Amino acid sequence: MERVGNLAEGKAGKSATSKTTSPKRYERPRGGQARAISDLMPEVGRTAFRRFGFVQSSVVTRWPEIVGARHARICTPESIRFPPGERHDGILQLVVVPAHAPLIQHVIPEIIERVNRFFGYNAVARIKIRQGEVKAPAPASKSKAPPSLKPVPIELGDSLRDIGDPELRAVLESLARSMAAANDKDVT
Repeated sequence: MERVGNLAEGKAGKSATSKTTSPKRYERPRGGQARAISDLMPEVGRTAFRRFGFVQSSVVTRWPEIVGARHARICTPESIRFPPGERHDGILQLVVVPAHAPLIQHVIPEIIERVNRFFGYNAVARIKIRQGEVKAPAPASKSKAPPSLKPVPIELGDSLRDIGDPELRAVLESLARSMAAANDKDVT
């Protein structure tokens, strides 16, 4: 009996040591630098835009800059189709508000010129129009009023009056106001 017990213990001892000496499976290191979602989104958006025919997603995102705010409210790019193996002389498909389709037909040469100027080469040769619903672009954020309209401190005001450039004077006055506000906070 004793002998059978020793064999069982020996086998158990071997199996326990063989598990610890076997090579570990490779695991990808976790953690690292956290990435902002804004860093990841252009890649995700670029993939989605290419799937729908856009070489550059910035054509869609910067459409109001390309054609102007007036035209961006009534038309939006849907896709760009290039001949197989080419990246020029493509067809840009626009979705246009039905009532404005005749207007857009008249400005097609101008839109082609602006899109090609944006690309830097003759990327678009034709435009196809599809009538449909267009989502208006988000309004541009308006500049805010200056945070403080307090006058410039007297000790700084005389030296700023001698500056001839009005923009530089305005920036320096703003700096003086913020410094005066910081000093007021430190005193109280």
